[in-house]
Amino acid sequence: MSPLTDIRSRQDIDRLVAEFYRVAMVDPEIGFFFSEVVQLDLDHHLPKICDFWESILMHTAVYQGNPMLAHIRLSEKHQMTQAHFDRWLMLWQETIDRFYNGPMANQAILKAKQIAALMLHKIDNQDDHKSLI
Repeated sequence: MSPLTDIRSRQDIDRLVAEFYRVAMVDPEIGFFFSEVVQLDLDHHLPKICDFWESILMHTAVYQGNPMLAHIRLSEKHQMTQAHFDRWLMLWQETIDRFYNGPMANQAILKAKQIAALMLHKIDNQDDHKSLI
């Protein structure tokens, strides 16, 4: 087995996101969000998620959207809790650790933790923050 490399390209992000969703969609704790709460069309949605992560990690500004609003709306259909975000983060980090190693991989983990904390805060306080989203 060759040593792990860092996240270096859009292709690496595409691989990371696809592998993450392959696991997350069938996860017993959070998979139902993708299959029951919303019927996630991966062919349509994965490129958007990859655009998001490319924008975050590589500063390309290719993502157009509002992930905060999307997750608040999702949580209105089924409450998203700290346990759900913790599981998402664990699966995200496991996926990164399985395929990548380096500063950009570490940044992907750090950014995911920051984004999850902000999303959970906004979900828990959505009445106070509607003007911010």
